[in-house]
Formats: sequence, structure tokens, C-alpha cells
Amino acid sequence: QKRFGLEGAESAIVIIDRILNSKLFEENTTAVFGMAHRGRLNFLVNIAGKSYEDLFKQFEGLIDPNSVQGSGDVKYHKGAHGTFKTIAGKELDIQLVSNPSHLESASPVALGYVRGILDFHKTDDQKAVGILLHGDAAMSGQGVVYETFNLAKLRGYGTDGTIHIVINNQIGFTTSPYDGRSTYYSTDIAKAFDAPIIHVNADNPDSCYIAALLASEYRRLFKKDIVIDLVCYRLHGHNEGDDPSYTHPLMYEKIDNIRTVRKQYTELLMRREEITLDQAEAKLKEFQDKLQIALDATRKLENKVPDSIPLPKPPIEPEPKETSISTEQLDLINDRIYAVPESFNIHPKLLRQIDAKKKLLADGEMDWAMGELAAYASLNLEGVNIRLSGQDSRRGTFSHRHGVWVDVTNNSDYYPLSEVATDTAKTQIYDSPLSEYAVLAFDYGYSLSTKDTLVLWEAQFGDFANGAQIVIDNFIVAAEDKWDQLSNLTLLLPHGYEGQGPEHSSSRLERFLALSAGGNIIVAQPTTSAQLFHLLRYQARYSTKPLIVAAPKSLLRAKQARSQISEFTQGLFRPILEDPTFSAAENNLDYKDVNKLIICSGKIAYELIQQRDALLKDGNLKQPTAIIRLERLYPFPRKDLTELLGKLISLTKVVFVQDEPDNMGTLPYCTPRILDLIGNSYQFDKVSRIGSGSPATGSAAIHTLEQKEIMQKAFD
Repeated sequence: QKRFGLEGAESAIVIIDRILNSKLFEENTTAVFGMAHRGRLNFLVNIAGKSYEDLFKQFEGLIDPNSVQGSGDVKYHKGAHGTFKTIAGKELDIQLVSNPSHLESASPVALGYVRGILDFHKTDDQKAVGILLHGDAAMSGQGVVYETFNLAKLRGYGTDGTIHIVINNQIGFTTSPYDGRSTYYSTDIAKAFDAPIIHVNADNPDSCYIAALLASEYRRLFKKDIVIDLVCYRLHGHNEGDDPSYTHPLMYEKIDNIRTVRKQYTELLMRREEITLDQAEAKLKEFQDKLQIALDATRKLENKVPDSIPLPKPPIEPEPKETSISTEQLDLINDRIYAVPESFNIHPKLLRQIDAKKKLLADGEMDWAMGELAAYASLNLEGVNIRLSGQDSRRGTFSHRHGVWVDVTNNSDYYPLSEVATDTAKTQIYDSPLSEYAVLAFDYGYSLSTKDTLVLWEAQFGDFANGAQIVIDNFIVAAEDKWDQLSNLTLLLPHGYEGQGPEHSSSRLERFLALSAGGNIIVAQPTTSAQLFHLLRYQARYSTKPLIVAAPKSLLRAKQARSQISEFTQGLFRPILEDPTFSAAENNLDYKDVNKLIICSGKIAYELIQQRDALLKDGNLKQPTAIIRLERLYPFPRKDLTELLGKLISLTKVVFVQDEPDNMGTLPYCTPRILDLIGNSYQFDKVSRIGSGSPATGSAAIHTLEQKEIMQKAFD
């Protein structure tokens, strides 16, 4: 079977073994590994303590009857948690992160895992060390390697240095170095970051031992990255079923004639008279017998294959939970985070914003940023840590958040939320490097090791998340199915059609909704500050699923998106928001008179309400129309929508309206679910931009015309 064996690079285990037996791991330290396929099974047995029996069970295809996983994953993708016993008898915690075939994705995930441990478990001694195993082709070819190196010395991402081990096969799958890189060494990328590089021959285990000792001491003393380039070969092809001689006949003619490192080292020890031939053969037989006994025992086990594959159940809608806070808590939060210290020299424009927020509070309202910061502060008071990172997250891309203030005279930072934080919890907000791939992977890894922390990643614009699509596809939406790996990582993706062009409009909601299945994630598009407040608090306190938030842009300061203070001190997140016009007594409207229902999500709701109310005022509204907002898109709020439809006894028509082209946005996902709910009871129609290969027009004038057309069609 394919096993991606380590033959030709066996000395990698010597290197790892020596590192784990070094002074670097004298304290109670977790070793967090990110590695590719090659040598993974060898690693699991020799380093992570996996038994031969358990390994053979996987190769024999034995099914765990207790497994509730759907698709699962192949053997060489799965991570592991194990124990390594040192020569001194000390047991070390070993964490190997799971990874897909996008091999280097695991590198930033592993380092995020390390940083989570360091942030919340660190004392005077080291508590976690990252060790990354790269292939030579990936080391030089994958851009995320550069992105990961770049995180090393940044205040929000540093992990006190990483040991990198390159399994240098001198070939990719079938690609030679001269076709795969423009540098002499695959490790030359590390020179950009002043990381020392040790080149060592895999056929010389003694040299590998010394290289490992040097690397571990360097990391321990200087807390910086260091690289070991293990120059080796790949005995078989990319896997055991592949024939590499098709493309590299001369190389593999040489490899076929090379004596294995075990044989070479045995002969060396015999020449030194440190071992006899009989002892060597006895040792080999002892090992082979051990393997055979384990394999024989495994083959005697009964394989309990189920009679049929159970059908997946519909996703369970999140159970409503009270997420309000007391008036006293809210007053405390707002008093502290909007108080300017006397010693702090605040930017005059920021001071005007602070004064405007104080006026809002006096009027009994809170805007979007106020709701968000209140959520973080309230969670801190309850012992929940917050980590928010993104390219401009401290200020906020749209200059709305201001989670960190900068003194205009000395450039020093002030964290208003620190005035609320307790000794047991804190909020950390970092501006990230201009990277989506490595940073999102890092934050995902961080969320895995800090279950008591709400970890959020914010895109500068929502569709910039496409720079991290590998992380989204292979980790965030699939990790529970593949590896039984839970995370409540939250993505804040600014989304909204305001005439800013193709790259500044859509967070590609259609992608996330297409990836939704089996209750794997939560996708929401809140439209009020209170809704965001309750959504974030629910995510931190009760959710074990990743949350995708289609965050607004124009609504950040819109009056309609403000919420009354009472909405924070009572209530909870509502999956749908009903029509505010029908709740206003002065309009003398009732749901029982409604003939037409418009369903939408996001900021277009406010445009539709404004248009409907203008038509109503002028007497031009053709039929009584109610407008509701889907605030949670997945799992689809079937229950709440069913209850609402029950109130509309005169309903004859349902219309779904969105900003996006009809092949994008929420329409492809929502339409079949709405039709499934209403059946043939009502006429159904859809209103959107026409289908397009681009998310939005680049012309503000065309955008305005398109919006006008949507409004007209919605009320035809």
C-alpha cells in the first residue's frame, strides 16, 4: 500500500530524536510538529508512540465501530497526540497537526498552535516548541513557506523560534531541482530571514546527530529560527506505487545501487568493533519479529463493517441561548473604554469619534463598533480571552473599531479594552502582515490550542479571503469531518455592494454556503450592532463550529444599524429579523394583511425598507409588503421562517432579493430551501443582478443604475 516511506531519509528520525533529548526539552514542554506525508508513519511509531498494532489496523482497513466520522481521511494526513520517552525517562507531549495534501499548510497551523500555548500557558520556562518538516520542493516552491518565516519575529505571531528540517530528496514528485527553483539550495529562502542553515548528509547519522544538537542549542539560546537541510534520496517514487525511473532513469540507477544507511552504519560500527555481525543480525530479526507479531495479531481481529452507510442528518439549528449582560456591566464597559487617560495624547479625529459615541450612549444607542467592543469586553469579564488579527484590525479597515489608540506625540499604544480586562482574561488585537494564507492558518492553529479563547481573523475586504482559500477548504470547513477536529474560529469578512468595484464588494458568500453541510460551520450576516454583540457572545460561550460573518461596510456608521441599549441587556441573537415597520404602532400595519413577503439578507434590507416606505407614503405600493432579513444563513433558519409564514394568512407571493449577481451571493443556496419550505403555496420570484463572471461593476454610475433596477423589480 502507499505509505510514503522514509527509506533514504531514515536519519530524519535520528535528528528528531536528538532534538527531543536535548536541553531544549528539559522543562515540561510540548513539541508541536507540522510535517508532510513522507515519513509520517515512521514518525508516529518512533516519535509519537503509536503502536504497531494500531498502525496495522489502518493498513488492514479495520473500521472503528465507535467512529462517527463521515469521510475521514487517509492515513498520511491524520494528526496525532502522543508521548515521547526521552533517554532520561522523561515523557514529552507530542502534538502532530493534521494536514491535507497542500503540505505546507500545516506549517503556520502548527506555529499558531504553539503561540496559543505560549500566550496562555507560558511561565519562566519554555512551554512549546515548533518543529516543521518540509520537503525540498515545497520549501522552495510554496509561497506560504515565506509567509510562515515572515511571522517569526512579529509581535502577534512569534513563537520564540522554530526548528525547520528539510527532507531534501533532490526531486519533487517528478520535477528536478533545475525545473523547480531558481536558487542553488532549496533552503535559500531562509537566508531572507537570517536563519542559519545546516546542510548534512542523511547517510551520515553521526553528522545528523551533531546537526540536531547544534540546532536545538541555537533555538534554546537565541530563540530564533534555524534550518537543517537533510540531503538524502527517495528510495521509491513519490509513493510506493510510483515508478520514478520514467523521468529520472540515471538518478534511480544510482539509487538502486546505494547501500541503505542501516547497512552502511552497521558496517561502520563493526569496523569500530562496537558491534558484531551476529548482534546486528539478531537486532534486525528481533525488530522484524516484533512487526510480524503485531501484524498477525491485527489480522485476527474481526472487521465490523456496517451493513450500510447512514444517511447524513439535516444540520441542527443552534439552540437559542441568552447572551445579554446586565445594565451595570454595560455601563462599566462603556465608561472605561471611552475614557481618555489624562496622560494620553489622542488624535483629534479619534477624539471626535469618542465624543460622538458618548453622545450616542446618552441617547440610549450603540453603533456597530460599540456593539463589537462591548462583546469583547463583556467576554473578558467572564474569563474569555479574545484574539483578533488582520491586516488593519487594530484601527479597522474602515476606521471604525479603534481597538488600539496611538499617541500622536510618541507613537505609543493604548488599549482601551485593557481597562476592562481582568487578571484571567484579555483582548489582543494585532495588525497582521499582508498575508491571508499563513495568517489565517496560524489563527486556525491558535484556536485549536486555546479552547477558552475567541479567535477572530478579519479580512481587509471580504473577498481577500480567497488568498486563504486552501485554509478554508481543507481546514475550516472540513476538519471536523476529516479529523474530528473542532474549532470556533471566527472570520470577519466585510461584504456589501456600495459601488466599490469587483474586489471590494463580495466576500464570496456563495462559496461558504456551498461548503456548508452536516452542521460544519455557521454563516451569518448580522445587520444591527446588537445582533453582532449577541452573535459573538454566543460564538465564544457555546459554539464549537467555525463562524463566517459577512460583516458590513456602509452599516458600520448607518443609523439603521444602531441598536437600543436595552437590546444588549436583554435578548439573544435572532436568526431572522422581522419587518420593523410592522412593529411600529403608528403605521397601523398588521402581518395578517400582508400579500407579499420579501426575503433578503444584509444591508439591502434597509434600502428595500426605505423604498417600500416611500411607496407606501406616496400611495404607490401595489400590495401590502413585509421585508424580513435572514441574519443566519447556515444552518438555514427553517423554524423561524416557518413560524413567520404562519402569521401571514393573506400571503400570495414570496420574493427573494439580493445585491449580488444571480449566480453568486445567497440566492443559489437560499432559493431551493425557501421553495422546499413554501412548496406551491405561494408564487415565488427572484430579484438580483444578472449573472456575471465578476462580482460587481467597477463603475459607480452603473452600480447606481443596477441598484435602482433591483428596487423597481422588487416592488413590481
